[in-house]
Formats: sequence, C-alpha cells, structure tokens
Amino acid sequence: MPLPPDADPSFEVATIKPSDTTAPHGTGIRSNGNRVAAFNFSIGELIAYSYGLHAKQIIAEASFPLGTHFDIEGVPNFVGHPNITQSRRMFQRLLVSRFKLEFRYESRELSAYVIQVAKGGPKLVQTTRKPSDRTGFSYNCQVVLTVRNASIADVARGMQEAFMDKPVVDQTGLHDRYDFDLKWTPDESQSYCPVDSSHSNNDPEAPPGLYTAIQEQIGLKLVPTKASVQVMVIDHIEAPSEN
Repeated sequence: MPLPPDADPSFEVATIKPSDTTAPHGTGIRSNGNRVAAFNFSIGELIAYSYGLHAKQIIAEASFPLGTHFDIEGVPNFVGHPNITQSRRMFQRLLVSRFKLEFRYESRELSAYVIQVAKGGPKLVQTTRKPSDRTGFSYNCQVVLTVRNASIADVARGMQEAFMDKPVVDQTGLHDRYDFDLKWTPDESQSYCPVDSSHSNNDPEAPPGLYTAIQEQIGLKLVPTKASVQVMVIDHIEAPSEN
C-alpha cells in the first residue's frame, strides 16, 4: 500500500554495518512496509541516490570515505511503500544524522550531455494525467525507456541516474509533462546495460543508437559538451555513528 503523497517518513531506528564486498550480491533498496534495507551501497552511491545526483556531481576531498560500502536496515515510522521522493528523503536524514553529512551546492563547468530541441521541433504528446499523479520512468536492457507524466527535466535526471556516464542537463525550454516510449540500442556510454555488439551489428531490426533514436522518435537531441552543472561539495562526512 503506497504512503499518502504528503507523508514525510523517516527511520525510527537503523542498523548500519560494513558490507561484505567479496560476497556475490548487487546493490539495491528493498521495502516491505515495516523494514527498509539498502544493501552494498557505497557512501557516494547512497548520496547520489538520496539527492538525485550523478556520481560526477559529488565533489569531495580524497580523504572522505565515499567508496566505503555499507548495508543499512531500518524500521521506518510508517507502514506502506514510500514513493521515490519519500525514500530519498529518508536516506537524506540518515546521512545527516548518522554520517554527519554537511555540504553546499555550487555550479561548475563539467562534461555533460545536454538535451535540446532538434531541428523540426519536438515530437512529444502531452500527458493526460494530473501533475499530482505519479511520474513513471522505467527501462530495460533492450533498451526501452517508458516515460509517463514526466517533464524533460525529470527525464534528464532519470537518464543521468540510470544509465548515462555523465550528468544530463535539460536545455529544451519545455515545461509540460509528457508520455512517450523511446527505443534504442545501447553503446559503451550507457552504463546500465551491457553492450551486445554482436546482436546489434547483426540484427537489421535493432533500433538505432540513442543519439539517432532520440531525434527520430521524440524530436530532441542529446549533445555531449561542457555545461554548467549543479554539484554537491561535501564539507564534512564521517563513518556512521554506533547503531
């Protein structure tokens, strides 16, 4: 059962232990209503998830232990399934209270991808859903990106978190919310899915690469360049406090 949209959840108690990085397990977050667990997250990955950032948007001194992995299991102060915003907020509070995270935001010039309107204009259909309805952003390794009730800024954030190797910046000037499906064949710059070069080269029905697909299918373009990107500069972080 989902939490009400206006709920502001947090952890009542949380156990934080170093991960066994030699064990064959991935990284993820699970919620079953009365337990929330994040397993095999480095501090840097947890910050990126919690604040909706690309790893390259996190700036820290080399002495800060961002590569240390932890397993976190907590009892939330609610029963139900948090949405992505509520889940991020929970872990933000945990980072501040247990890792003593202190930071500030700055704008810096970074290598990035910018989304712009392609020649001929956008080929987008505005959503019929309400702005308060849930935003959908999902993908698989074929790759098919399914977007529902999302702004292009939402899409940029989702892409940089999910499968791009650099931050993604929306420069379209579009402010509506859209529904669309985008299909492409990934390459080495899309880090979420492994590249199946033999399949993509031999299958005449395979969709084009991302740069072509985004122009042909939704009338936008993805341009690798330097851009002003908001970054998080970490002033202080430490090993988590005792459980």
